[in-house]
Amino acid sequence: SAETALLVPQAVADQLPDQLKSQATVMVNGDDLAVNGFSVTAVPMYNLPESTDSRHVKGRGNGYLLERDEVRLYIAGDTGGTPEMLALTDIDIAFIPMNPPFTMSPEEAAEAVLAFGPKRVYPYHYRTPDGLSDVEAFKTQVTEANPAIDVVLLDWYPETSTATDE
Repeated sequence: SAETALLVPQAVADQLPDQLKSQATVMVNGDDLAVNGFSVTAVPMYNLPESTDSRHVKGRGNGYLLERDEVRLYIAGDTGGTPEMLALTDIDIAFIPMNPPFTMSPEEAAEAVLAFGPKRVYPYHYRTPDGLSDVEAFKTQVTEANPAIDVVLLDWYPETSTATDE
């Protein structure tokens, strides 16, 4: 709707259809905005190791830290376990990708999550060119190292699920 705020990096703004461009606000890494009662910070997201030919170079895209009513939510975007992610503090909820080779492996994602210690974490964006990442292994690694972190597994890809209804 017209009231919806679109917060995007320039790379996304450049691809928006004209009717959405007027609703979009471009954010660059490090920007802070107040939008509809939320505080929003654009957190750098990029591939590691950094290289000029990587799919996600530093400065091209954003993860987002949203805050409202003393709740801090971090949506990582397509990223590795960057120093900016590892430096986050007091995160209540985090959404973390694990789709190698474009972001982190489950093991790398677990190491990153254990470093910044959110209260709750949702693995998302875990479909890889070879299938689905092992989110159960991610959960096990995080839970064994820090049982205080609540790892929530959702079925983001129901069309690939092997579960059957009984």
